[in-house]
Amino acid sequence: MIRENQRLLNILQIILDAVVLTLALYFAWYIRVKTDLLGPGFDVWGIPQYATSLLFIIISYTILNYFFGLYNPQRTDKISSEIKQILKVNVIGMLLLITTLYIIEVSDYSRYILAMFAIFSTMFMTIERVILRNVLRYVRGKGYNVQFILVIGAGELGEKFANKIKKNYYIGYNIIGFLDDNISKGQKIADSEIIGQIKDLERTILTRTVDMAIITLSSRHYELIEDIVNTLEKFGVKAEIVPDFYRYFPAKPYIDMIDDIPVINIRYVPLDNNLNKILKRISDIILAILGIIVTSPILLVTAILVKHSSPGPVIYKQKRVGCNRKEFDIYKFRSMRVQDCEEFKWTKEDDPRKTKIGAFIRRTNIDELPQFFNILKGDMSLIGPRPERPYFVDKFRDEIPKYMIKHHVRPGMTGYAQINGYRGNTSIKKRIDHDIFYVENWNFLLDVKIFFMTFKSFFKNAY
Repeated sequence: MIRENQRLLNILQIILDAVVLTLALYFAWYIRVKTDLLGPGFDVWGIPQYATSLLFIIISYTILNYFFGLYNPQRTDKISSEIKQILKVNVIGMLLLITTLYIIEVSDYSRYILAMFAIFSTMFMTIERVILRNVLRYVRGKGYNVQFILVIGAGELGEKFANKIKKNYYIGYNIIGFLDDNISKGQKIADSEIIGQIKDLERTILTRTVDMAIITLSSRHYELIEDIVNTLEKFGVKAEIVPDFYRYFPAKPYIDMIDDIPVINIRYVPLDNNLNKILKRISDIILAILGIIVTSPILLVTAILVKHSSPGPVIYKQKRVGCNRKEFDIYKFRSMRVQDCEEFKWTKEDDPRKTKIGAFIRRTNIDELPQFFNILKGDMSLIGPRPERPYFVDKFRDEIPKYMIKHHVRPGMTGYAQINGYRGNTSIKKRIDHDIFYVENWNFLLDVKIFFMTFKSFFKNAY
């Protein structure tokens, strides 16, 4: 399938979506009626009755797919962002279906089938998109379904862009050449030829196939860039600009508008969104309460054992730096003998300061359980970057680039760095890299993944 057939690709996607939705409804009906997995199904509607709802499902889901951008080219988007949109479509689509059934007073539609359909449609649509994406990558790698790109500016930025396109060939971009005023025609940059000067732009558009122009000039040439954009728009060629200050951009740049002035947020933090913040806080409170209830026998027994292990308090309080650099007292079961003064060093595996019961509760992470109360207080979250002592924060702030970014969100009992093995006396830089990834890429699915992965790494690297 070549580049001119994007419409055919969209038609194919619509047909595949219709097939997938049909299969999802059929599988849901089959499991409910033809198997005993959900109880006897002899009094459930037959497939013809459910098929009458299929037209509404296909039309509504197709419209939702369109509005959520699932029929847009996904060349440069990650599969995770596409899956996120699929989840949104299925949630809203199911709500629409249920609301419609309620309005037209259809009470015999099986709730089991609705639930199974929601699961199958999400799963099948995801599988469909993954397969289609991989097929398109293979096809583009063979030179088909390609977009022809003209790069304007062959300096350092233009060369970096060309190398990225060359490395990620599966995106389906083919650089036809560069236009540049400072490099002679015929020379090659990243295996692509200089085909003229910027003044040759109009002639190039008329004599070559140009689907898109990428402008990689310095922002100081703003008048020249304006002329280039006007020329491209005159001939209907899509224009994109790679800013020369891109290195300051986060993983997911966010642009806000103050009237007609765009403001680029240097650090995109999903949890700055009030809705995300509220939903995460509600889930933290619910899970913290459940955690306290479930672990209450362990909390009680541990408190008694710690009290009898050595003189001192049961709960150890230590200053940590949390969200927005605010200090708070973190709670832990005391695992060491009381010290005359705090020592600013990492705990070692054979640390002589630990008590016998302390060594056990640290190894099994039981000493961290009182932090459920930190979560209830709002100092911490269940999932997030681990908080550090003020002494080490001041130290690492000057030694580790971007160390303080982790303080844009609430610290957690466990985090993305911890499930990847970076806890305790491990690489601080690697830990911060994982913390920044979490801060910039947070979503509920990532929290769920970290939650379950925590159990897998429960007994690792804990001193």
